Amino acid sequence: MTGKDIRYRSADGLDLYARSYGPEDAPLAALCMHGLTRNHKDFEPMIAELDGLCRFIAVDVRGRGQSGRAKEPATYTPATYASDMIALLDHLKLDKVALIGTSMGGLMSMVMATTVPQRIRGIVMNDIGPVVEQVGLDRIAGYANTVAPEPSWQAAADTVARVQGDIFPKLTGADWMAFAKRTYREREDGRVILDYDPEITRTVGEVKPDPETRAQMWKMFEAAYAVPLLLIRGEMSDILSPETANEMVTRHPDARLVTVPDVGHAPLLDEPEAVSAISDFLKHLGA
Repeated sequence: MTGKDIRYRSADGLDLYARSYGPEDAPLAALCMHGLTRNHKDFEPMIAELDGLCRFIAVDVRGRGQSGRAKEPATYTPATYASDMIALLDHLKLDKVALIGTSMGGLMSMVMATTVPQRIRGIVMNDIGPVVEQVGLDRIAGYANTVAPEPSWQAAADTVARVQGDIFPKLTGADWMAFAKRTYREREDGRVILDYDPEITRTVGEVKPDPETRAQMWKMFEAAYAVPLLLIRGEMSDILSPETANEMVTRHPDARLVTVPDVGHAPLLDEPEAVSAISDFLKHLGA
């Protein structure tokens, strides 16, 4: 996809990367923040479907893609990631944006709603909420901590299909190759490897949300009440339960829930149900 590279620095001096799609003078800009092991390319299928709707800025969170790897792994936290996003907005001189956050990116949205509410016009949260189901965390820990090179792109696509097949049962062989191209990078020796610093996953298996943590997360979610919310959930998600999703839209004064059928955690956002909902949401914000 055509786009423009953005390079900027974090408060602690790390070189970071993002990519801009669409007209820079569009009346609405949407900051797109990916999940734990993904990168800015995760949003390209969605952006292709919503071409021209607004300016999309998709990021490589530190430790992923073309962004620098942190010298101190302790900075791989949603709070630091959110701080990096504020540095990006300052770099681009953007006063106010919509947020589109998948999984970890949704948690970053909640942090930003708490720290810089005046800079947010609305939030799309993709398959994440204040309560994160343990079964899903355990599943992610099971594959995210294994970063081994693959001998070829086809081998990488086969691995992705094996690991993610239950989550995206309708994807084809071509889809899995495209998925691999978005999540792996080619090394000088011709082998391909997942495009992130293995240190980003070091604590995933240790996460055990307790009642106090969940109460704090619900409190943080309250910061999002000030702006419109679109909550997207995969029908088969093992991260965001139907109960949590319904509770989120019940508590929020201006929220809508859209469920994407036959998909687990997390929807790719190019599904017809997601595209239609996001299009309507962004058009409303830009009106």
